[in-house]
Amino acid sequence: MSSSNTDTAGRPSAIAPASETPLRVLSVDLLKSKDGPNRREHRTEAYFSDKLIVRRGQTFQMWMEFSRPFNPKSDRLQLQLKLEPIFSRSAGILISVPLVDVLEDGRWEMKIVEQKDKRVRLAVNSLPNASIGRYTVTVESFSPRGKLLFPCTPNDLYMLFNPWCEDDAVYLDNEAERKEYVLNSMGKIYYGTEQQIGTRTWNFAQFEQDVLEACLFLLERGQVAMTEWRDPVIVSRMVSALVNSNDDYGVLMGNWNDSYEGGTSPTAWSGSGDILRQYYRSSGKPVKFAQCWVFAGITNSVLRCLGIPTRCVTNFSSAHDTDLSLTTDIYIDDKLDIIKDKTSDSVWNFHVWNESWMSRPDLPAGYGGWQVVDSTPQEPSQGSYRCGPTPVSAVRNGQVNLKFDTPFVFAEVNSDRIYWQKKPDGSFSQVHVEKNSIGQRISTKAVGSDARVDITHLYKYPEGSEEERIAVERASRFGSKPTLYPSPTGSDVSVEIILDGAGPCIGGDAKLSIVLKNKSSSQRTASLLSEVMVMYYTGVLKTSVKKDRIPVTLKPQETKTVPWTLLYKEYMNHLVDQGALMLAVTGRVNETRQILATQFNFRLRTPDLIITSQGDAVVGKELTVKITFQNPLSQVLRNVLFRIEGLGMQNVKKIAYGDVDKLATVTLTEKFVPTVAGSQKLLASMDCRLLTQVHGVADIVVKPK
Repeated sequence: MSSSNTDTAGRPSAIAPASETPLRVLSVDLLKSKDGPNRREHRTEAYFSDKLIVRRGQTFQMWMEFSRPFNPKSDRLQLQLKLEPIFSRSAGILISVPLVDVLEDGRWEMKIVEQKDKRVRLAVNSLPNASIGRYTVTVESFSPRGKLLFPCTPNDLYMLFNPWCEDDAVYLDNEAERKEYVLNSMGKIYYGTEQQIGTRTWNFAQFEQDVLEACLFLLERGQVAMTEWRDPVIVSRMVSALVNSNDDYGVLMGNWNDSYEGGTSPTAWSGSGDILRQYYRSSGKPVKFAQCWVFAGITNSVLRCLGIPTRCVTNFSSAHDTDLSLTTDIYIDDKLDIIKDKTSDSVWNFHVWNESWMSRPDLPAGYGGWQVVDSTPQEPSQGSYRCGPTPVSAVRNGQVNLKFDTPFVFAEVNSDRIYWQKKPDGSFSQVHVEKNSIGQRISTKAVGSDARVDITHLYKYPEGSEEERIAVERASRFGSKPTLYPSPTGSDVSVEIILDGAGPCIGGDAKLSIVLKNKSSSQRTASLLSEVMVMYYTGVLKTSVKKDRIPVTLKPQETKTVPWTLLYKEYMNHLVDQGALMLAVTGRVNETRQILATQFNFRLRTPDLIITSQGDAVVGKELTVKITFQNPLSQVLRNVLFRIEGLGMQNVKKIAYGDVDKLATVTLTEKFVPTVAGSQKLLASMDCRLLTQVHGVADIVVKPK
């Protein structure tokens, strides 16, 4: 700026009337304190960061101090907000926010709401579809003497999605659900099998130190234009790709082998904070290792942190359809043995994904609401390992032509399991169809409590109902091979496998029952082949543990229960990390040639860690906590590692315990200093080579000082 009354730095060079001096900004107060009105009203006071964090589509306030009183007749103000990449060279966004007399919704504007001498308080409006991210703030002041710039560094502004704003695409109209799916930093993740559902507490840590910064760093890795950061459909799809590291240097490296050298066993993690901080502080080096629940835990954290309502969902007996046939195909030979190299489709004991809440203006009406977002790398989608967002309502109706990835999700929850037998000429014929084994007891944590809620009805109509069959047949028309559903002749014998009680514990014998029913008025005889296999929870078989031939004779209308036992000594040297086993029973009825086939997944339950606090928990006062663990195995556990988090800690506490003798009980005594009052959770997990998925949680009420 050049003027006879100013020097080159914009300072008055001589005494001049106030109205003729430039309007210089001396300071800007973004009112960013955690207990101030901005952070409270925008529900961002829980974030560790001391920056101004606001939600789009909602007014926020700031104070400015000038070199002289602001004159509304001759002076003007404008904010320049700049969203630009920090770690890449892609294009950014520049937004000009003008000063107006009356604020209108749906516009970037600001208004003076209070003036005190040389200070003014401004109310600033943002767009409900503004791009999220970290904005730098510059004030432009205009007076008759010219224009001056005041960069507000290092006071950046963080903009998030806003589920409280009716015009935001992620608007959710239930306050209890907003508190659960956006503001709750603790949750439950379910695992196991449909008859033995296990639960573990997960610390989503979305408000912890460096987590918000890590989430925005992650978005930059997605190489998607920042103008697209306004759209939760694009952001959630991008996150589903970026949480795995398969093709884009994402957060987590998956590992479904039995060796986790050079990293952390997936079952050892109990929260997201450590993982996201490690990724961010290493400038994007993938963290080792993850399986589906860890991918889902991180996705939940990232999307909640950015303001998108999100929850973890577990599907039991989850199909992995590799050929888009929309069926789960099992191939057997003439002796009824499974042909393992031909059977590429698998059924995971359980699979954890996420659902995020958003509108879908890119689809026909009626497909907004909960969307499946799955970051576990299973199959590529449009050239990248990602899945979703997939409308849950489209899955329910078999509308697999709607984007994104609906055929794959449909097959996970509602495909038929079809058995194909090899014929002498090498071709295969369909010999048995199971119509209700895939997609069981789909589960998520309840709103406002730690209870489990079954949401299977959101994904499919009741099994066997007319609506459910229509959905399956509608979907199958889009499959890679036409599927026939013939009615087998003479299907009057049924077979099922039943678990006794809550099921076997690791270190003990496993006892199940094979139940056969003869619904005919004639005698039936059959030879059953039972084979129990150790498998990864993903349905990938590791090894066969034992096989038995069981001859059966059934009287007319008889129901017969055949007890089946697997001894500890038979499986002890074969287990993999989830203690997952599958009992497969096949057979042929001699009189009718009917094929009998069923599979049953079960797990060996692991012990819990028992956590007890000694005395009252008070903010700032040392608290003693005891953690007790009993080794259930008649084997020594080597290199046992305990991990403890929660209770307001910003980092995970790791304790390398060493070895635990066979059947021994150990007790750890640890001390903590709580930093936050109120109801808190303390999480602990134990991990070693022989025994995983051991964890515990304690609810601790911390009193204020």
